[in-house]
Amino acid sequence: MKIRTVWISLILLVLFIQSSLYLPISHKKLEPYPVISLRLYDRGGLLMREVLSDEGGRCQWLTLEEIPLALLLMTVAAEDKNFFRHPGLDIGAVFRALVQNISKQRIVSGASTITQQLVRNIYHSQRNLVSKLFEIWISIRMERCLSKEEILVQYLNRICYGNQTYGIAAASRFYFDKDPGDLSLAESAFLAGLPRSPSGYNPLRFFDKAKNRQMAVLRQACKRGYIDSDDLSRARQEPICIEHASQSFRAPHYCDHVLKDIPREDRRRLSVIQTTIDLPFQENVEKMMNNHLDSLRGNNITNAAVVVINNYTGDILCMIGSKDFFDFRIDGQVNGATSLRQPGSTLKPFTYALALESGMTAATLLHDDDTFFSTPSGTFRPQNYDKTFHGAIRLRTALACSYNIPAVSVLQTLGSDLLYRKLHEAGFSSLQNSPEHYGIGLTLGSGEVTLLELVRAYASLARGGLTLQTNSILTAQDHTGKKVIFSEKENPSRIFPQLTSYIITHILSDKDARVPAFGFHSPLEFPFPCAAKTGTSKDFRDNWTLGYTPNHTVGVWVGNFDGKSMNNISGISGCGPLFHDVMLLLNRGREESFFLKPQGLVSCSICPVSGKLVTDACPGAVEEIFFPGTQPSHMCSVHNTSSSLSEVTSLPSISATYTQKDIKILFPFDGDVFKMDPVLRREYQIIRLKASVPTSFPYSSLEWRLNGKKIGLSRYPHAISWALKPGSYLLEIATTLKKEEQMTKKIRFKVLQ
Repeated sequence: MKIRTVWISLILLVLFIQSSLYLPISHKKLEPYPVISLRLYDRGGLLMREVLSDEGGRCQWLTLEEIPLALLLMTVAAEDKNFFRHPGLDIGAVFRALVQNISKQRIVSGASTITQQLVRNIYHSQRNLVSKLFEIWISIRMERCLSKEEILVQYLNRICYGNQTYGIAAASRFYFDKDPGDLSLAESAFLAGLPRSPSGYNPLRFFDKAKNRQMAVLRQACKRGYIDSDDLSRARQEPICIEHASQSFRAPHYCDHVLKDIPREDRRRLSVIQTTIDLPFQENVEKMMNNHLDSLRGNNITNAAVVVINNYTGDILCMIGSKDFFDFRIDGQVNGATSLRQPGSTLKPFTYALALESGMTAATLLHDDDTFFSTPSGTFRPQNYDKTFHGAIRLRTALACSYNIPAVSVLQTLGSDLLYRKLHEAGFSSLQNSPEHYGIGLTLGSGEVTLLELVRAYASLARGGLTLQTNSILTAQDHTGKKVIFSEKENPSRIFPQLTSYIITHILSDKDARVPAFGFHSPLEFPFPCAAKTGTSKDFRDNWTLGYTPNHTVGVWVGNFDGKSMNNISGISGCGPLFHDVMLLLNRGREESFFLKPQGLVSCSICPVSGKLVTDACPGAVEEIFFPGTQPSHMCSVHNTSSSLSEVTSLPSISATYTQKDIKILFPFDGDVFKMDPVLRREYQIIRLKASVPTSFPYSSLEWRLNGKKIGLSRYPHAISWALKPGSYLLEIATTLKKEEQMTKKIRFKVLQ
């Protein structure tokens, strides 16, 4: 009875084992997601970074069609000569390995088939008797579920080739810097021999061993009939040159920025991400930034950040987070593009945009006097960067010159809560506290924002008041090449009317309006339309320069991540030169584009002192733009001896006597020599001839003469553009005083070809 029970149990066990061999393999186990790595490319297809897989290696999944036949055959010859005949277990190889191991009294052969090696890689089984039986059981099941070709594809995409490379695609790229389809027969045999012992045959350490292994693979392939003797001879003679591909980690802050916005589960499914970054442009900017920081080394400055975006698409073309990502001494891994910093005066354009919306105009006169402002936390006494006061100035001048007192005065009138809400509409989500917390100092940068937020908000001004969603990914693909979409594009919203945005842009791009604060030839001057604004935070901890053309917006920050103050470096000197270079590089070779002036604006001539309609008694005239119906309706009364703007401030009295000595040519200087740029287009090679004229000068225009010939007339602020031409020149200014023509002192200069 007992014997019968034993036999029945044995029969049932055999039947169970036999039937279990027909159980299907879980498709989830065959998915490539745990082994494929994620490659990030720039917009032009340049590899920036490869993120290691869950297995800790680099892997690119290939289809059967993408794997060359020679590589398939070399792999079979190297690892499993009976692969196409056995059912997952090679009985002959098992007995042969057993005899060899006993005779050598050590393990010299494992007799594992390609299928068994694949099972070991998928299930990560240990090398013991139980695991070996498990491998055999799964291998036979796998052979019943998959074709030989499918097993080979799985194997060649998963097997380790050493140096954190998994799969033939990663190995081919790592060792020979080429795609598998471009491998020669000799190179295919070389790679096919590595999986036997990836560390023992590591070509970077034991090249001779790897080379000997290659010869053994070639002989076995010839013996099996996969290649003929001629192929064998040519492959033996072909030299193997390891072209070790450098492991790219370029634009590191940007790559981290892209990856952190992708959920981990989504990231595991991805094989390729093509980003929006323009890597050659970014690397040129990195060189500029490093050179600029080297020049500021004596001013206690260690770091900088740069962001550039396309105003039409929102594509981030450049994101540099620090001077050196790998320099821990300067906290290089901190991303200055997304870190919170005080923005200084860079928020003033949004304050003045609200002022325009509230009834002010670019000609409105504002106080720039020593003023004490009452706040809930006490008395606030702002100062200008130049430590002086400028009396009554127009709103245009106040913004262009970035004077602090008028900006605070305007915000006190409007209310900080109004600016706070508008900044949130513009995308400044970093401002987490209440409006009362920031107070009227918000316009001077009492809150903390990021460079990326500032660039995005300035791009909204360039777009006529429409918000812009920044974009860092062009396309994303899984291992099959199928596109993956993470989020839909948001529809833009309007934060300012088009007319308001244009007037702010017009002020920020007004070269003459910023001269009183920044002087002539500042880094904010360009041979094409560009709106720009600088900012410096309290105690010189942060420098900023933000600006835009119709096509692009650029933001630059300079400072120290540890919060230490710089040595009296302002936005114009700290960031301005780098901003200037980036803008020139960005627009090199591009056709000049202009800010589109919207319909509806009204232009009229006003007195530069009073902001009212100009009269013959005014010292000059400037053209100003207004919303319809907001242009001044009264004539200037300041320049009548019986009138003054007492509601603003007292102005200089009008002098009755003038001499030509009161007029001076400010630029060029006597003896200057200019040289034509052989690369820059001629229409961009222009200088501004500038003069200094008393505020109350009775004549509104000056006649400029070059070598005795009239080249133009100027009105306040008395500057004209002149295209460079090779030659020697005498420059002078002519005026008529008391019916007599008078000339200024002549300035000599040369222009070389």
